[in-house]
Amino acid sequence: MLYPAELRAHRGAALLAGESGPRKGIAPLFLPLYAETMLRPLASFASLSLLAACAADPTVYPSLAPRPAEKLGFEEPAPPPAAAAVADPALDARLAALSQQRATAVNDFDRAAARADTLARSARGAKVGSDAWIAAQTAIADLDALRSTHADALGTLDELAAARAQALQPAYPPLERELAAARTAATAQTARIDALTAALPSP
Repeated sequence: MLYPAELRAHRGAALLAGESGPRKGIAPLFLPLYAETMLRPLASFASLSLLAACAADPTVYPSLAPRPAEKLGFEEPAPPPAAAAVADPALDARLAALSQQRATAVNDFDRAAARADTLARSARGAKVGSDAWIAAQTAIADLDALRSTHADALGTLDELAAARAQALQPAYPPLERELAAARTAATAQTARIDALTAALPSP
């Protein structure tokens, strides 16, 4: 039989033993709530992905046709059509005078070239410094002076064409024709002088 003092001691020991035993934390209470909160968005995303996969047509593929931007290419755009040249009476009068000047220079050159050709033929085989050789060389020098007269008219035509280009004016057909004819004549005159010079003995 236990007396009151002993009963109190026994009860106190029991209380101490209960407090010193293993304690349960609060973490297990919050784990289910945390898991539900984190997994709910993932479940929603998975559901949307599944629906999208079901709705897509597996037989439809992206088109391999060229896109509109790819059809443009890398070619330069076509230049705009040239503006029509307006008649220029003052320039036409200038061209007529230059054409007459050129024609006179060409005729004079052709007559002198025929004479120089005859003298060059006579000087073939002649010694350098002989009378025949000197006569042929003199005739060729006269040709060079006549070529310079024609070249002056050609230079004026070039200046007229350059002035129009700098002023952003369209090409003037009468000027272009006269310029082309002058260049052709100048090339022919130079070739004829070179041929006559090559036919004579070199000093």
